[in-house]
Amino acid sequence: MTDEIHFRRTSSDDTDFQALVRLLDNHLSTINGEDDAYYAQFNGIQHLRHVVLAYVGAIPVACGAFKEFSDATNDILPHSVEIKRMYTREEARGKGIAKGILRHLEEWAREENFRCAVLETSRLLPSAMRLYAESGFTPIPNYGQYVGMEMSVCFKKTL
Repeated sequence: MTDEIHFRRTSSDDTDFQALVRLLDNHLSTINGEDDAYYAQFNGIQHLRHVVLAYVGAIPVACGAFKEFSDATNDILPHSVEIKRMYTREEARGKGIAKGILRHLEEWAREENFRCAVLETSRLLPSAMRLYAESGFTPIPNYGQYVGMEMSVCFKKTL
């Protein structure tokens, strides 16, 4: 992979995004085991208007998205987004591409006047937890459907 990395804004209608999400879902089903069906119900991609894809040359290698977020059970700022469907193909990992996706999502959310981003990831994904911590996200109590899920860890960042 010596080609330049470039990023593109799109929506969940994009077939490159849909293909990457299938890879993500396969990866998560292995990690989540018997809890996969529970988590899968919250990971639909219908109607996501804010998707960022990363390409190496013409090959889609990573994705991420955000959607508007509100949850009355936690002390989370209004005008928030939830980061969803972050994934980098195995052969593209370790090159800073996920940080680029996250940076582009944050920039887009700020352009849309959102003030805060939240997300959930698995404790079984230490590289994801490290990415979010290095990107300025701080751990928060689990919110919404993740309350009581011991394998979930949630994060928040002021944009």
